[in-house]
Amino acid sequence: MVEHERFESFLESLPESLPKHLVDLEIENIKEGIPIIRKGGERLIRFMLELKKPVNILEVGTATGFSALLMLEYIGKEAKITTIERMEERAAKAEENFKKYDKRGQITLIKGDALDVLSELTANGNEYDFIFMDAAKGQYINFFENIKKLLSNGGILVTDNMLQEGRLLDSRYTVVRRERTIHQRMREYVNVLATDKELETMFLETGDGMAVSVKK
Repeated sequence: MVEHERFESFLESLPESLPKHLVDLEIENIKEGIPIIRKGGERLIRFMLELKKPVNILEVGTATGFSALLMLEYIGKEAKITTIERMEERAAKAEENFKKYDKRGQITLIKGDALDVLSELTANGNEYDFIFMDAAKGQYINFFENIKKLLSNGGILVTDNMLQEGRLLDSRYTVVRRERTIHQRMREYVNVLATDKELETMFLETGDGMAVSVKK
């Protein structure tokens, strides 16, 4: 993990290539203690968007809208992003940011509990060729079945925060009691991604650990 941390620090030191409004938003989130995607994760997302060129994108976990606006910079004018946020304060801030920077109205924010929203999207027959999962880690395993149904054949699922700051690799007996449920659920999620026959998944150390899954 030491080499991984050194590499992440190196990525942080590289010249910034983001538009100014994203740099400002990134700094604002960091100052306010709102978790956002790390530099290595940003680069992976950008790479995957350039590679896949998705038209329908789903994001689970909007926060204040940084990652949705990041993705907006690397998709075509015809592409659409649907993003889900449960926390009212963060959703309100995201709406404000989208009004400022999403000039073509490509981003749709859905407020509500992701489990309920995902069930509704599935029931309505929605499909997405790119899904970014960056919500409550303890809920990933509960989101999975709907996420898989929503992902189109050949679609890509990117999951953030797989390593839990390295705690995923620890024995459950060394994890503090209040975090053991999340630890167990994340391990279950890793196992599901690794063994699901409809998906091909690669696990990466980038950022706080990311999984890239392709639906066969």
